[in-house]
Amino acid sequence: MVEQSQNIQLVIITGMSGAGKTVAVQSFEDLGYFCVDNLPPALLPKFLELMKENQQKTQNVAVVMDLRGREFFDSLFDALDQLSKEEWVTEQILFLDANDEVLVSRYKETRRSHPLAKSGLPLEGIRKERDLLDELKGRAQHIINTSTIKPRELREKLIETFKEKSQQVFSVNVVSFGFKHGIPIDADLVFDVRFLPNPFYVESMRPLTGLDEEVSTYVFKWSETKKFMDKLLDMLEFMIPQYKREGKSQLVIGIGCTGGQHRSVAIAEQIASHFGNAVNTYVKHRDIKKRKG
Repeated sequence: MVEQSQNIQLVIITGMSGAGKTVAVQSFEDLGYFCVDNLPPALLPKFLELMKENQQKTQNVAVVMDLRGREFFDSLFDALDQLSKEEWVTEQILFLDANDEVLVSRYKETRRSHPLAKSGLPLEGIRKERDLLDELKGRAQHIINTSTIKPRELREKLIETFKEKSQQVFSVNVVSFGFKHGIPIDADLVFDVRFLPNPFYVESMRPLTGLDEEVSTYVFKWSETKKFMDKLLDMLEFMIPQYKREGKSQLVIGIGCTGGQHRSVAIAEQIASHFGNAVNTYVKHRDIKKRKG
């Protein structure tokens, strides 16, 4: 089962040097986050242990990570893989970017040298850093290009985005349907259960639905149904936290049989019952009343 717990919200702030990480961490301070600037990734696991010990006191944490070498990435990715297995923390990566020309201009204005530019030319360091950060950028849930926005606008955007995120409640919507009536257009995942034994061909069950105990018992008495449910629930237990971590506010799971009356209804009810105590779960039987006669 997916366990429901009081999660710590962790935001990892990273990106190109000069793209606005200082403004970002100040914005998270305004949101009431506990902020740590320039934390080495190797120290992240130990820091998370301290967070967990003080879970009742600290619920929102933002960490700035200014990555300057391959060893930093190895430590960060190890820590992220460790986080993905934890139920008590939900992490998001905020990646700040800007065009090369804008970053060069900002370095000239501040008269600072780029940390990766051995020759002192900012563009050389910027290109090295961009190549180094490419893989991390692909793992980020939030990417903001600050080339054309002012610090005040960046602050407003971050406050609006993450204030709303903290108020969102993730939900799972399970929808049963009949393939002969069409697939739900808003489904994220669709599972076809037409391979299971069909109660429709048992005359006494034909007018009933998957909500009736007689039909439900028939659907779940078969070994292939039991094996299918074990595999399906195991997969969903893995996938649901990943969708939640990725930033989705809801997940729509479609369960389809031929007419949407028997098998899909019974299985949708079972899925909703399985996850109902762990996440906000809703079930809808779209085609249950469309049977003939």
